[in-house]
Amino acid sequence: MNNFKDFYNSEEKREVLSVIVINKESVLSRIVDLFSARGYNIDSLTVAPIPNSEYSRITIITVGSARVIDQIVKQLNKLIPVLKVTEHKNVIEKDTVLIKIPLGENLADVDVLARAYNGAIQNVTENAIVVSATDEPKRIANFIKVIEKYNPIEIVRSGVVAMER
Repeated sequence: MNNFKDFYNSEEKREVLSVIVINKESVLSRIVDLFSARGYNIDSLTVAPIPNSEYSRITIITVGSARVIDQIVKQLNKLIPVLKVTEHKNVIEKDTVLIKIPLGENLADVDVLARAYNGAIQNVTENAIVVSATDEPKRIANFIKVIEKYNPIEIVRSGVVAMER
């Protein structure tokens, strides 16, 4: 590394991108193809229609150098169904997890733990309980680590949604 600019451009950073697209078939495929063709990784991807419109919001979490992130944004903006790409700087991020735990575990302990992560018990059957939690992605990752001692049967994460503050 010869200078600060070289160092800055090679440092990996996590980026939250919101991509507003026309809500029609094959749009998501084109965006995912853009990432895979260039060897870029997607850490999280969520898609949902924007209410009362013909558009959808795709939230993408990726990691790369400043140069790579800049290339991703430029290439996304070139895709025809893409209307707008936003690189978030001051963002609220939320992730949701559903976890199925065998009923033999201590229900009160699981409930207290879920509540600590903005969660609750959602369902109880003869064999299992299902808890959910919605929080910042790092806290959800921690919740999953902590809940492992209760021998989860299944864990499903939603992916990150984000909004500028």
